[in-house]
Amino acid sequence: MGDLTDPRLMYLKAVLFLVAGCGAVAGILVELPSGRVAALLAIGIWAFCRLYYFAFYVIEKYIDPSYRFAGLVSFLHYLIRRKLR
Repeated sequence: MGDLTDPRLMYLKAVLFLVAGCGAVAGILVELPSGRVAALLAIGIWAFCRLYYFAFYVIEKYIDPSYRFAGLVSFLHYLIRRKLR
């Protein structure tokens, strides 16, 4: 399977991620409806988004310009290679 190149399919993929994420959050809140659970979900989602931004943008633009982001697995490989040096 090749890389996704059609912008329409990329937008569709983003919408599907949004629907899946909102569905998961809604399912959790239906099972455990409380302000505390909602707040913890919001904090967790925010923190993981910031981590993803760090892995994708901060390392490539500010820490190591030779690094090219290709996904979270490549980020883990990058971290392992950096520790082994």
